[in-house]
Amino acid sequence: MTAATQTGGLRGAGAGGGAATRTGGAARGHLLPHQRAKILPTLVLLAGALYCLVPVAWVVVAATKSSGELFSTFTFAPGTGLLDNLRDLFAYGDGRFLLWAANSTLYAVAGSAASTLISTLAGYAMAKYDFRGRTVLFYAILAGVLVPGMTLAIPQYLIMSETNLVGSYWSVLLPSLISPFGIYLARVYALSSVPDATLEAARIDGASEYRILGSIGLPMMVPGMVTIFMLQFVGTWNNFLLPYIMLSDESRFPITVGLYTLLAKGSSEPALYGIAIVGAAVSVIPLIALLLFLQRFWRLDLLSGGLKG
Repeated sequence: MTAATQTGGLRGAGAGGGAATRTGGAARGHLLPHQRAKILPTLVLLAGALYCLVPVAWVVVAATKSSGELFSTFTFAPGTGLLDNLRDLFAYGDGRFLLWAANSTLYAVAGSAASTLISTLAGYAMAKYDFRGRTVLFYAILAGVLVPGMTLAIPQYLIMSETNLVGSYWSVLLPSLISPFGIYLARVYALSSVPDATLEAARIDGASEYRILGSIGLPMMVPGMVTIFMLQFVGTWNNFLLPYIMLSDESRFPITVGLYTLLAKGSSEPALYGIAIVGAAVSVIPLIALLLFLQRFWRLDLLSGGLKG
């Protein structure tokens, strides 16, 4: 008993000493291997965060400066003209900025909602139904994901010109209805979140395909639909090239094209630079508000998945 006790004590002391040595080494500034492995990814993430946040910080700071302070003070030094800039922004052109904001809201909300519904239905059909040409169609959609939207702007303009829709709201709304990336996301989410066994059980019980889609498929795909809507909304809200090509009437401009016209006039009227910058800062607020509102749906999905597990 005594020898065993002594042996156990020595082992315990050795284990404790090893732990103390490792702790002491880390405390003295010697990083452990798993800690050193995290340094490079952390630095890359920090560099990416700075790359994305520095322009946003510049816009926010520049929005507080008057036209005189904008080019004469330190870049990131706050100014004293925020309230004046906001007042000038909403008073410009008898409320032209509010009209542009309403147009952007129309394009983004209506276009994103319709695109989300189309993408969801198409992705669900490609994931849960076996039909001839499904694989070919899926690869064609993947090819559409790889095509930059810039290359489609001119063909879309020619099509809208042939249908006499150039210059109307439809010329901006219709091209945004079909999103290859949204269809791809919907298909992937339907494959992972809608069990085939559940659908087969509903068919055995006599439910029609429309009933299955409305009562089972769509409710299960809500988090995926929220993601598609968010991505589509951000893309449409920030879209510049398509409305710039399609629209000539300033009363139908979205915020992006409207602010561009302010910058173009800024060379002759320097005061418009401050209005355009504060307008850019204000235009980001709806995106932040939408993200904060929709994130609860992602959190709810994670919680429900945890409860199921």
